[in-house]
Amino acid sequence: MSINVQAFLDEDIGSGDITALIIPAACEAEANVITRDAMVCCGQEWFNAVFNALSTDLKVQWHVQEGQWLAAGTLLCTLKGNARALLTGERTALNLLQTLSAIATLARLYANEVAGTGCQVLDTRKTIPGLRDAQKYAVTCGGCHNHRIGLYDGILIKENHIMAAGSIAQAVAQARKISDKLLEVEVESMAELDQALAAGPDRVMLDNFSIAHLQLAVNKVAGRCELEASGNILLSNIREIAETGVNYISIGALTKNVQAIDLSMRIVLEKEPCKK
Repeated sequence: MSINVQAFLDEDIGSGDITALIIPAACEAEANVITRDAMVCCGQEWFNAVFNALSTDLKVQWHVQEGQWLAAGTLLCTLKGNARALLTGERTALNLLQTLSAIATLARLYANEVAGTGCQVLDTRKTIPGLRDAQKYAVTCGGCHNHRIGLYDGILIKENHIMAAGSIAQAVAQARKISDKLLEVEVESMAELDQALAAGPDRVMLDNFSIAHLQLAVNKVAGRCELEASGNILLSNIREIAETGVNYISIGALTKNVQAIDLSMRIVLEKEPCKK
């Protein structure tokens, strides 16, 4: 995966970090990053890339592994190098690390809930613009799976597509002429499920189906296509949904409802503070 953080740095630095100018240009320093929350560590390459873009001499030593579950208070990494670069990159690097770790942490919780059921938890396209690749990586780092990455690598026929095309059958038939990529149809009732099955998609998304209707759908389909449950999925009910026998459960909240991990970076000075 290509990682480019320059746009993120440009957004923050603009014409220059004027606060960092209070530190002598040649000053060297060390910094420690800790987590105040339990978390899955995710985003080390993005974190490293921020500081590499600011100073090729700055070194980051990680004390934990990517994807590792960590207790609150854990020392994540130590940085050594130019003090200005450390201070300038601090917020951007932490923003990326705290966001990606939050996604991976939530993904781990959902993945643990469905363990042993054979059901896979998927993300959606409900991502932060400019961060989709990173967010979808974080989902997999936490143990869940990616739905389509964008509009180009899979067909998902939703309510508005069906309305515009005229019917589920017409939408599926036209889609088959256009592409041989995964073809999925979203349905909102058992009647629509019957129409979808007749049209022959690869997968059907069961939108906001009750547990009872999910079970009915699984029995009706009987393996003729894959089934995906979506809508109002919570940690408290995902196990029950997975046990109905659906193949997938998609959750927009994995990337949409992100509560950042609380991280802290502190400068450590072994000698006297840098002076001009």
